[in-house]
Amino acid sequence: MMFSDAFMAIADPNRRYLLEELRRGPKTVNELAAGLPVSRPAVSQHLKVLLDAGLVNAKPEGTRRVYTVSSAGFLKLNIWLDQFWEVEQLGSPGS
Repeated sequence: MMFSDAFMAIADPNRRYLLEELRRGPKTVNELAAGLPVSRPAVSQHLKVLLDAGLVNAKPEGTRRVYTVSSAGFLKLNIWLDQFWEVEQLGSPGS
């Protein structure tokens, strides 16, 4: 996963909404689309961006796909972000 892709993926408010919904539990495209003022195909496109960024997983169940948050994707992102907290904790010049 490229971090710029992850940041671009979460920059869109619709995708952040999808992540919040998936944080509550697995959902299908139709379940996710019910809470957004965009079409089902648009939700599918947003999910593809999140999939490509490694932030969600999709699992086929019969004729539908069930989406979940990718813990591994967020762990990688969190580890990358944590390095900046460590710098802050060490103190910056002039502090």
